[in-house]
Amino acid sequence: MRIGVIGTGRIGTLHARTLSRHREVGSLILTDADPARAQQLAHRLGETAAPGVDEIFAWGVDAVVITAATSAHAELIGRAARFGLPVFCEKPLALDLPGTLHALAEVEAAGTILQMGFQRRFDAGYAGARQAVRAGRLGRLHTVRALTCDQAPPPADWLPLSGGLFRDTLIHDFDILRWVTGREVVHVYAAGSAAGPPMFRDAGDVDTGAALLTLDDGTLATATATRLNGAGYDVRMELAGERDTVVVGLDDRTPIASTEPTGPPAADKPWPGFLERFAPAYEAELAAFVEVVRGERANPCDGREALQALRIAEACEISRREHRPVALAEIPGGFAAGAR
Repeated sequence: MRIGVIGTGRIGTLHARTLSRHREVGSLILTDADPARAQQLAHRLGETAAPGVDEIFAWGVDAVVITAATSAHAELIGRAARFGLPVFCEKPLALDLPGTLHALAEVEAAGTILQMGFQRRFDAGYAGARQAVRAGRLGRLHTVRALTCDQAPPPADWLPLSGGLFRDTLIHDFDILRWVTGREVVHVYAAGSAAGPPMFRDAGDVDTGAALLTLDDGTLATATATRLNGAGYDVRMELAGERDTVVVGLDDRTPIASTEPTGPPAADKPWPGFLERFAPAYEAELAAFVEVVRGERANPCDGREALQALRIAEACEISRREHRPVALAEIPGGFAAGAR
């Protein structure tokens, strides 16, 4: 199998290394907006670098992995679909709903495969939480608390291109909330704060955000995020029901400290970032993609799932800006989910 990797930044480099080691992947063709960066990575991995995206398609590949800038995702998905190629794409499909819907329409018209990069679906902790909920271990689920906290902010020049905290960061929490609970979000109320470094205000973004989400069975969920968590990278989900409570992401590397005299000690080596925290999950999602391309399993996370997560993020952005509750029915593009 020959796979084209478009984009060799942080996540593209990780994916290229993973695929280069995979026993079913014979070779890679790498390209990047910075050709020298792609060439250097190809040299380290013993793979081939292409001068541009055109060559990825002209030279012939069996599938494409898209880790380029978000603004390029929709156009690249469309090109791959027209070539009849399976695609793995990092979230999001696009920065807005029209671009997302157009990309999905191209995939549907071509009848090709699109797997989205929501790696938390492949994390052992989240999988365990999903099993606990689905098996009835918690009883009636009444509360979910999710959080994503980055230790340090991203570069200032990247913020205007990111789509904002709700679309870029909390979209992972929105997706995994649906996947773990099997429920849909029907209402949101969101707020944000840009009281930190001025670069967030300059970008029209916030450094900290919170959303209250009502699920279709009445369960209440909160999702919070910040770019400024000095203690370390922290991603958790707590699920509370009438019978039991479980938590994802609580281990000896969780960057929290108890003030209780007999509380657990603070982590001496907290997670530095998402690449380290979710390394096994990233590897598992690409292994799944190879199996999907080979026809050995169903697509575990198609583009419609990304659309649903983006609709929740869009509703939160409207709520934050307009200071009001927003029903998901206000956001175009809904569908009757059945793949979760």
